[in-house]
Amino acid sequence: MKKFIEDFKKFAMKGNVIDMAVGVVIGGAFGKIVTSLVNDIITPLISMLTGKTNLAELSIPLSGEKGTDGYVGLMYGQFVQNIIDFLIIALSIFIVIRVIGKFKRKEEIKKEEEVEETKETLSKEQELLTEIRDLLKEKKD
Repeated sequence: MKKFIEDFKKFAMKGNVIDMAVGVVIGGAFGKIVTSLVNDIITPLISMLTGKTNLAELSIPLSGEKGTDGYVGLMYGQFVQNIIDFLIIALSIFIVIRVIGKFKRKEEIKKEEEVEETKETLSKEQELLTEIRDLLKEKKD
């Protein structure tokens, strides 16, 4: 049992697990923000265009009258709402990934520049050492 607890502690304290937990918490909060954006901003704008106050109520009647017990309809409104949610989430994630990618690229460029500077410095040192070697050879001869 003690080994099991030690193994679990090692597993739980690994960086990837902690990163994943942080990602889940942030993802949950991000989901609430996107849901609010859709429900409170985008849906009212679409409602103005369609004349409906709630997209989820949009349907195509198949039988009966809307609002009665015998009504059967294709309830496509909630499906449209879910597609809008998905597209906004996908767009938001895409934008975040692009921004992170730009920061990473800037870091990589900076590292590459540092490597180039190091190479140039080494080249100058090597050049000086070569000159010193040549001078010592000349003195010997």
